[in-house]
Amino acid sequence: MIQVPSLKGKAVAVMGLGKSGLATARALMAGGAGVIAWDDEDGARRAGAEAAIPIADPLVINLAKAALLVWSPGIAHTHPRPHAVADRARALGIPILCDVELLALAKPEAHFLAVSGTNGKSTTTTLLAHVLDRCGRAVAAGGNLGTAALDMPELDADGRYVLELSSYQLELVDTLSLDVAILLNITPDHLGRHGGMAGYVEAKRRLFRQLKPGGTAVIGADDEHCRAIADEVEGRGLKVVRISSQRVLAKGISAVDGLLLEDGRAVADLTGITRLPGSHNGQNACAVFAAARADGLTAEAIITALASYPGLAHRQELVAEIDDVLYVNDSKATNADAAEKALVCYDRIYWIIGGQAKDGGIAALEPQFHRIVHAFLIGEAAEAFAATLDGKVPYTRCGELAKAVAAARNLAVSDGHEGAVVLLSPACASWDQFKSFEHRGETFRQLVGAIPGRRAP
Repeated sequence: MIQVPSLKGKAVAVMGLGKSGLATARALMAGGAGVIAWDDEDGARRAGAEAAIPIADPLVINLAKAALLVWSPGIAHTHPRPHAVADRARALGIPILCDVELLALAKPEAHFLAVSGTNGKSTTTTLLAHVLDRCGRAVAAGGNLGTAALDMPELDADGRYVLELSSYQLELVDTLSLDVAILLNITPDHLGRHGGMAGYVEAKRRLFRQLKPGGTAVIGADDEHCRAIADEVEGRGLKVVRISSQRVLAKGISAVDGLLLEDGRAVADLTGITRLPGSHNGQNACAVFAAARADGLTAEAIITALASYPGLAHRQELVAEIDDVLYVNDSKATNADAAEKALVCYDRIYWIIGGQAKDGGIAALEPQFHRIVHAFLIGEAAEAFAATLDGKVPYTRCGELAKAVAAARNLAVSDGHEGAVVLLSPACASWDQFKSFEHRGETFRQLVGAIPGRRAP
């Protein structure tokens, strides 16, 4: 736990008691702040009370006494409509920020490297932390991924905090000082929370407001939004390293046809790194290579560390091979763009999809439909996805994940074709049937674990 001693003796309100909210309340209390916390869900309030966190409704108490309001990024505070607590805090002039900002206040001397983007954030964050660790750096990773910001371990001044930052978090950070800021890509996502595409792009652009003088911006060159941001950041006199998985860059880091190149010169063959399949992971490797080089590591050390990466749970995670059928957990693919990254890696797919659909559904995936032998539809999006697939891909309405796994397994085994892959890549959020994409992926693992048959070692 990281304490925030600068708030000792001050009143601090915490809105939201999920993982990050609980960690925030505990860290503030350990640092001597006077905390009151709230969550709109009864269960979350009970969990907070059981953890000895004072619970009080910010709409009832005298909120004006609070020095600041720490906001859970998952709760809307602007679009599609502001929460009443956010409105009250703003009317009182109380700053609203998230736990990452408290981390910055608590560790002003620390080295921070941050990763954002629509897709690939989690893989890049864990891969960068892995490389830094293997190269001898003291490192901790967290933020939007896994460990809450204030639940990370204390590191000394030579340590590195690698943060995955969502667009929600970036709206609530002001003083974080980054040594390296990585923006992988921007495609439409979370548009309702940002008032449209322009608001979403602006949230991502905020990442570079946090870049310290002398820091390095690592920015994807494969989409229009990122290219424009790279030009803007460079125009401010900051160092920019562009990355691409689509073309060789004469200046920058690229990954084309399995080769990693630095300023157009090949430095590594990525095809042998089985935990980084597909061109999207080529982009992730480019970002990590650029960030690690900015942190002073040699190309040789970085490449050696990349080769030992164990992979990321719920992102093209090979769960099992049973009766010559692969079972792949890609539960983290919560939108069509993310699902496409998995679809392009396989040629005979028994595809489990569905949940709470994002804007645009799966229409953009039609160029990959030829890879799909059969689709198995679950969750709220089943009917909409059936309409998209009708006449193009055979499908079965399964409703629930357990039925989809069983049906996919039976069909894949009966077809008996080499290279069959049962792929959970839902292209949807998980909240209609699961607590999180992690819960969905863990359920898939359990279901696959119960499948009888001959398993590959």
